Amino acid sequence: MAHIEVPVLIVGGAGCGLTSANLLGRLGIECLVLERYPATSPAPKAHYLNQRTMEILREEGLADYIYANSTPAENMSRVGWYTSLGGDGPLDRKQIGIIDAFGGHSLKDAYQADSPVRSANFAQMYIEPLLLEHLKTYPTSQIRFHQEVKSFTQDDTGVTAQVENRDTGEIYEVRAQYMIAADGGRMVGPALGIEMDGIPRLIDMVTVWFAADLSDYIEDESVMIRWFTNPEKGGSWGSGVMVALGPKTFGKGSEEWLMHFAFPPDAAGPLNPESAIPEIRKLLRIPDLDVKVIRMNDWKVQGVLARKYREGRVFLAGDAAHRHPPTTGLGLNSAVCDAHNLTWKLAAVLKGEADPSLLDSYEPERRPVAANNIAWAMMTFQNHLTIDAAIGLMPGAPVEFNVAAYHKLFSDTPEGAARRQMVKEVVGTQRAEFQAHDIEIGFRYDEGAIIPDGTEPPPRGLLGDTHVPTMRPGHRLAHVWLEKDGRQVSTLDLTRLDRFTVFTNGPAGKWADAAASAAEAGGLTIDVVSVGEDYRTTGDRWATVSGLKPGGALIVRPDQHVAWRGADAVADPAATLAQVLSTVLGKPVTQTVPA
Repeated sequence: MAHIEVPVLIVGGAGCGLTSANLLGRLGIECLVLERYPATSPAPKAHYLNQRTMEILREEGLADYIYANSTPAENMSRVGWYTSLGGDGPLDRKQIGIIDAFGGHSLKDAYQADSPVRSANFAQMYIEPLLLEHLKTYPTSQIRFHQEVKSFTQDDTGVTAQVENRDTGEIYEVRAQYMIAADGGRMVGPALGIEMDGIPRLIDMVTVWFAADLSDYIEDESVMIRWFTNPEKGGSWGSGVMVALGPKTFGKGSEEWLMHFAFPPDAAGPLNPESAIPEIRKLLRIPDLDVKVIRMNDWKVQGVLARKYREGRVFLAGDAAHRHPPTTGLGLNSAVCDAHNLTWKLAAVLKGEADPSLLDSYEPERRPVAANNIAWAMMTFQNHLTIDAAIGLMPGAPVEFNVAAYHKLFSDTPEGAARRQMVKEVVGTQRAEFQAHDIEIGFRYDEGAIIPDGTEPPPRGLLGDTHVPTMRPGHRLAHVWLEKDGRQVSTLDLTRLDRFTVFTNGPAGKWADAAASAAEAGGLTIDVVSVGEDYRTTGDRWATVSGLKPGGALIVRPDQHVAWRGADAVADPAATLAQVLSTVLGKPVTQTVPA
């Protein structure tokens, strides 16, 4: 039996696995990805990349390509609700509601203030090949397709996996010090006996990826997602939701589209293009639409969370650890953040920079975030039914009753005006899904590899839309534009995945010597950024969000989360830095220079 040895084995080569491999590659850690399918995903699946994900991909050098090949900002700035796209009946082609979304229109200033990047609409069938191609720049990261992990065992020093080459039937063995399960929960988690809590099947859905010319029916090109709700289908989900995909033309000229809808298999017959095409025509009310089905798949809406993220030397990440309803688009984005959190810790341990106990921080940091994201996605999924109720729809009511509700909604009567106002207000609550600015970039770690400073977190918008930037320990380092030599850079640009970064409010002083000392003692790389000396600020944003007084400092982890904050100047920077690093890394970092 052939035998392979590698420091990190990654099971699963989709978004989470490929991201993990790229990040480990950048960190110089050898890894092997095994993917049971013969290629990357042929289906769109996830398509929304939020600002936090784009910050991580920007650091990886991929953001410019994504923006150049995905939906322009002006074509993904709103979400709308409609009775139908076509048709000429009295209730057809009516707009029910509309809301700004994804940092567009009224949201633009806030989103631009809080991040150096915007979100993107770039489907998984495109992002995975991009990550795969980028992986070639890292010779230490390898991937093998059509390889299935059949079983594995682990001991005190590593994990041994038995792998089948699905092309040849050959069985071979892979030995790794650590394993990341990014297999969507298919095998590794169940084999470890890790149970998933939550709702494993809320509703059955179908996604149809199709090509069609809808340019004659699209009026508002700023709308990326169109929700349909009509009396025959009883409202949301059954009526369908459509997403413009491009890929070459955007707005009304989009060549390809996604359509999600509830489509009970027992009522509709077998899942195939022949049954989907008439359903799409019916949902859109365009009976003669020329539709070409590119791909379709059925799936179940879930809201489940693994009871634990680690068993020995195996770590669950992405869908193996948490699965969400699609609303708010938190699935793939959460997976990317899992990888960003875990990989720098694995690298630090494998390089001898940290004690293995650092890996214990992965679960208490990432699992509460996933629990919140699942609950949030479940709430925003359910809230679409609230819009139905505002319209006046009743589940199970006769079609005639629901048709009458739509006529009342659009009527020139006091009741119609009241209904329209109700719908407007309820649609506004769906900002929890489409303006979830704080949910996307405001998550924090309350325990783990951080040192709290005793301050309270800033208030959060109850609907997830209001973000208050901060540099409190556990939070993502807030974005602030700084300037040096006439060049503008973000605070996030001044961090690196392979090192800690010290930000000082004013001259670096003894912090520079402290960083050099700690780096030598711990075998680390530590950068020092002097804000006010090396980098200039404009306005008061740095002072407001950093929480630092003159002489104060921050210590930022490789994953851009703040590990420690000293609002006031400390007497002994060398001792402070050594203590912080020792606490975070779980390994003594000796002070070697006098204060």
